[in-house]
Formats: sequence, C-alpha cells, structure tokens
Amino acid sequence: MSADTAPPRAAGTSDEDLAELGALLAGLDLPPEDPESIEASRSYLQALAPGGWLVPGWPAEWGGRGANGATAARIRSALRKGPAPDIYPFFVGVYMVGPTLLAHGDDSQRARWLPPLIRGQHVWCQMFSEPGAGSDLANVSTRAERTEDGWRLRGQKVWTSRGPYADWAICLARTDPEVPKHDGLTMFAVKMDAPGVTVRPLRQMNGDEHFSEVFVDDVEIPDSHRIGEVGQGWKIALGVLSHERSSIGAVVGKARPAARDVVPRWLQALAKSGTLADPVRCDEAMSLYVELEVTRLAGARSAARTRAAGRPGPEASGHKIRVSDSRKRRAYVLTRLLGAEGLGTGHRSYYDLLTAPSHSLRGGTDEIQRNIVAERVLGLPAEPRLDRGVPWSTSRRGVT
Repeated sequence: MSADTAPPRAAGTSDEDLAELGALLAGLDLPPEDPESIEASRSYLQALAPGGWLVPGWPAEWGGRGANGATAARIRSALRKGPAPDIYPFFVGVYMVGPTLLAHGDDSQRARWLPPLIRGQHVWCQMFSEPGAGSDLANVSTRAERTEDGWRLRGQKVWTSRGPYADWAICLARTDPEVPKHDGLTMFAVKMDAPGVTVRPLRQMNGDEHFSEVFVDDVEIPDSHRIGEVGQGWKIALGVLSHERSSIGAVVGKARPAARDVVPRWLQALAKSGTLADPVRCDEAMSLYVELEVTRLAGARSAARTRAAGRPGPEASGHKIRVSDSRKRRAYVLTRLLGAEGLGTGHRSYYDLLTAPSHSLRGGTDEIQRNIVAERVLGLPAEPRLDRGVPWSTSRRGVT
C-alpha cells in the first residue's frame, strides 16, 4: 500500500501529536499562491493527509486521527498558527461533505470519496439553491426520477460556489412531488463532468465569478450516488448547512482570524499609515478589533459545543450572523478610515466594500438564521406555515 493510500495512523498523546505536526509544518515547501490556481492549497492538503491532521477528530480508518476533543482542538489551534494557504476551494468537501458522509454515507461511499477529498484531489461544490428555492430551500424543484439503472436528474441550480472547477457536487433533488415538500427530497452526489451538466459563471459587482448557475439536463447517475435514504434529503441538508455555518470563520487558511498574540495586518497597516494618531479614528479601529476578537472567541465556543455534541446545533446560526455582521462592519469601517485611498479600484478595501453585502446572503441569509435562533434557541413561536402537510405539487401553486 502506498503512502497516498495508507490510512493515517492512530493518534498518540497530545504532546506527541503537536511535536510531530510542528516538525511537518516547519518543513513544508509549498508552491507560491496564485489566485488563478489551487495547487498551493492542494499541496497543503496532500502534506497533511497522511497524518490525518486536517480532520483530527475523524476516525482513523476514514482519514482522521481518531483524536479526542481536547487533542483535536490543540491540533486545530496549531494549524491556525502555522503556515497555510487559503483552502477555500476545498471548504465544501472537507467541512461539509466529509462530515455528511461520515454521518449518512455507507462504507463504500466513504471509501470512494473521503480519501481523495482530504488529499485535495477532488473539489466539491454544493447544489442546493434554485431560482425558486433560496431561503425556502425545501421548495427545490430539481427532479430525480427512478430509472432502471439508478436516477435521472433534471433542473437548475444557482449560487453554486466553486462550480466551474468542481469535480463533484452534493445535490438536493425532489424524488416525490406528491408528499409535503420537506418529505419528498433526497440527497445525491453528482459528477460535474457528467453528460448533461452545464455550468455558467455569474459575475459579481466586485469582479469575481465566485458563483455559478448549473443546469442539469437528464443527467444519469447510479443509485450508489444516493446519500442516505430516499426521502431523507431534508434532514441531511440541514446537517450540511449546520456544518457550513459552524465552520465559517473557523477554518485554517488565510480566511481565518488572527491568533490571539498577533496584531492583524489591517490594524498594523492603519498604525503604520498614521491613521491611529487621530483619537477618534483610533477608537473606531479598536472597537472594530474588539468586535472581531469577540466573534473569533464566540466561534471557538460554538465549535467546542459542536464537538461536544457530535453535531452542529442552532448556535451555528448565531455564529454565522455574528461573522456576517463583523465582516461587513470591518469593510465599512476600514473604508471610512482609509478615505479616498481605500476607494481605489486596486485597493483591497475597495474589493472588501463591494463584497460586504454578500456576507448576509451566502451560507444562508441573516433572516433565516435569526428565525432559527428565535425558534430553536429562544423558544419563540414559529412563523405560520400554510403549506404544512400539503403535497408539494399542490403547495408550489400557492395555498390560501
């Protein structure tokens, strides 16, 4: 068995883990980062995979280290402080699809998809939202119909991140339109180069083509690509989304918050420019810094609760709201503090300003997250729903 295919060995003690990880990180020789390439992040994952370092809490047989909560937390902390490229391209696979397969996949699916996922060989995307099913995700109309050999999928997805370069997608589709909308959904894995899959990038106002729309035209997939039981798609989708919310702002790579003993680069830049000499601007900058630190610590607490419970809970929605708010405020405050300089089209602040509104939409809108917190944390009454118990084929036409 080669080093690439050998399962990671079981974890030792925490001190042994950290010493071994420290030696690995010190010897990393990664290619330079290129915005047009994912090779740096792929090389990083390949270096971590034999030891199961990126997912230490996963079972060793599926690519983790089988580490307990305390050891896994120390490993993640060491990774956040070490050198790391932005692993955004692999976020969906590692932090959303991987835990979903561990919870709902069968052994053949785990053996097929988990090893290349944590080695950075496969990029995954998430095909959930549709033109008529965004915040009301259970209203998806993409159909999956039984065939002699498996399933035939037909429909359209939108706001699919990583779509143009993804190898696989986790896709929510409707398998039974004659039952209430939440009950007729099933989860599938779809190969993005399968005949009938068409990806069209969507250009955003910040110049990115971060999102795409995906057309699925009579795509044939085997039943072995069905994840979980038929009709259990909504339950699985909730888990996928919870993993997404609990992981936002808490992963390794450039998107992570700075370690506690490191002054963030934006604050260093403001100090170097002399902006902080103005007491009013200094006060606003430090207020922002405190808010970002509180967000980081709240994220750590949310992640700890998730690890203790073994699954994400509603606190992930509260964390997502806080991350969205703090990222938007950071963009707006820095724009004010930098003045005209920050509005130059080549300045990072300009890019962040144009990106800021999207934080309230991506990963689930703020309004939906507040509903989750209100109902599942505060115990407030749920919003009235006229479509409960009504077949989707009827409710999609409107219920009065």
